[in-house]
Amino acid sequence: MKSSENSNECFEILISNYEDIILARQKVKSFMQKTGFSVLAQTRIVTAVSELARNIVVHAGQGKMSAYQITKKRNRPGLKCVFKDQGPGISNIDEAMKEGFSTSNSLGLGLSGARKLCNEFHIESAEKKGTTISIVEWL
Repeated sequence: MKSSENSNECFEILISNYEDIILARQKVKSFMQKTGFSVLAQTRIVTAVSELARNIVVHAGQGKMSAYQITKKRNRPGLKCVFKDQGPGISNIDEAMKEGFSTSNSLGLGLSGARKLCNEFHIESAEKKGTTISIVEWL
């Protein structure tokens, strides 16, 4: 499903450590502030970005986040963030999306929590081929 009519890349961040997660959070928050998103929307999306970037570090070791300003019909602006890695992948996405499911002895709220925090969430993964997750927030 394509949710935007046009898009422009805003920035890309390579993610391989916790400092990169902080940078991703800062850049997303700054973009959202400039675009006019509410403080609540900023907080929700920055939290989702943090969780998804952390998953890259913990499960894949490295990957990247690309962020785009997108526009929906009637010129409604939005932010799309795409997280991509070449890690081990997710063998069972449905199970991984359940609250409490974890392969790293965590609370298991990362993927399910991130899905609840944004307007749109899409995940694709294959074992030994990596994972791509995109989230969208509309103004």
